[in-house]
Amino acid sequence: MRVLFAGAPGVGHLFPLVPLARAMRGLGHEVAVASMGGGEPVAASGLPYLPLAEGVDWRREIREAGRTERPDLMRRVVETNAADREAFVPLAAHVNNRVAGAAVELAAWWRPDLVVYEYLFPVALLAATTLDVPAVQHDLGFVRTPGLRALMLAEMADAFARHGVDPLPEPAATLDLAPPSMAGSQPYGHTLRPVAYNGEGALPEPLAAPVDRPRVAVTLGTVPPKTDGLTRIERVIAAAAEVDADFVLATGELDLATLGTLPDNVHAYGWVPWRALLDTCAAAVHHGGSGTALAALDAGVPQLALPDGSDRFINAHAVRDRGAGLSAGAEEIGPALLERLLTDTALARTAREVSAEIAAMPDPAAVAQRLTGLAGRGPR
Repeated sequence: MRVLFAGAPGVGHLFPLVPLARAMRGLGHEVAVASMGGGEPVAASGLPYLPLAEGVDWRREIREAGRTERPDLMRRVVETNAADREAFVPLAAHVNNRVAGAAVELAAWWRPDLVVYEYLFPVALLAATTLDVPAVQHDLGFVRTPGLRALMLAEMADAFARHGVDPLPEPAATLDLAPPSMAGSQPYGHTLRPVAYNGEGALPEPLAAPVDRPRVAVTLGTVPPKTDGLTRIERVIAAAAEVDADFVLATGELDLATLGTLPDNVHAYGWVPWRALLDTCAAAVHHGGSGTALAALDAGVPQLALPDGSDRFINAHAVRDRGAGLSAGAEEIGPALLERLLTDTALARTAREVSAEIAAMPDPAAVAQRLTGLAGRGPR
């Protein structure tokens, strides 16, 4: 059968779909990934990429909707750097409305038997419904999505009706990457083991070599440096200079030249396989991205999250509340905080507990087999 994966443009939305898409392909199914401009990096996974609504920019459309239609919501989004998800998702629904026709046309052309989409892209649910095929919502981390989905679909009611879909549909299933003990007081959906995909390749030789003292992995992801600058990474570097550990900055193409000479125990690298790096580390420091946090939990290392907006506060607080890590603001970063990250045995013990919990979750191959049954057809 054919399985279409779809999501909002951005690695944090599309990369989490890759392990399940690859598992589906491993069962003999034909797989493709669809997204808007900005989603092209997912093609590096080897999965076919289908561009959707070329020329429509996700972020520009959100800003325009906030400026012209919902300035009240846009004020809340700006004030919280999109951490107010109840304000953000109606604006994201506007973009979904904008590309509804293109999504329906793409699905009618490619003819999937099953659609899997991440929660900010329910236009894929519309496309699946017009074809009368199942759609499965793939959640990304610790955001609890039932209420947000209802809010988005209400904003999209007219677009669904224009394509002959009324009443509003629900997905045939929801996949939840959150470890059960971190899934909130009202768990929902089917669990899916989070498997990291963040580019292929081996670690650089210096990072693959044995370490003689604790190593800490540090990243800010792809988005926060563009919105928050280097404040957090600058504070981490200053604090690291006073800690007896090595710090690896996995900062991709981020220009650190303005920070001057790095301390001897701080080493800057471009993009490296984050999950592989974690296997060589005693702890992690990051921006609070869901995939980044889940990878650290999977590796069983304590983590310090430095959230600044979007869903990153939700992810950081989920880790903190479980006792597997710490959450802090930029002003709290200092040597004492990093020392605690490395020496608090309770944090390390809980991180290992969650790692064992993740290992017991159904892996992408098992979930792919279940979804094959949902669609009711074998490979073609």
